[in-house]
Amino acid sequence: MNKNVSLAFNVVLLILIGVLFYLHFSGSPKKGSAPTLASSSKASSDPSTFNIAYFEMDSIENNYDYLKEIKNQLKTREQGMTNELSGLKKRYFDKVNRFQQEAQTMTQERQGMMQQELMNEQKMIQNKEQGMGAEFQEESYKKMQDVNKRIEDYLKEYNKEKGYSYILAYQPGTIYYKDPRYDITTEVLKGLNESYKKK
Repeated sequence: MNKNVSLAFNVVLLILIGVLFYLHFSGSPKKGSAPTLASSSKASSDPSTFNIAYFEMDSIENNYDYLKEIKNQLKTREQGMTNELSGLKKRYFDKVNRFQQEAQTMTQERQGMMQQELMNEQKMIQNKEQGMGAEFQEESYKKMQDVNKRIEDYLKEYNKEKGYSYILAYQPGTIYYKDPRYDITTEVLKGLNESYKKK
């Protein structure tokens, strides 16, 4: 019984695929019509045409002036945090070394007080490090969201003239084939930098 149901289901599925295949290709473009390229003028407004372009994300990351500025800001911020934490840790380890050298000359009460003080300082440094890390992560996320928003806003304006259905950001490993005729990286990068200089 199960075999008959499975066979009937497969036959119906095959018929549906055949119908979809026929419908898809029966509306194919006329002979001699060329595909719309990314470098061409405004794409057709005909809803049956489907135009895609792409830009190289690594080129944007390396050459978009605003993004370079954001990266420099984050790098400076991270370096400042690292320096601050390094200073706190150095002072802490200096105290630990001094305690170890003087511990035998201290009373037990004094040793207990120093140990508690060192434990509190170590905990304070750990909390500060965690807090700084979380703050830096949030700041980085917000700044990168702003970069993405600027790129998105620019592409919306850019696409008013071009009329693409999709504009993809290419990164290695995400797309396995790309036709360089549809590459709009140079146009996008130039437009982004010009837009940034105006602000």
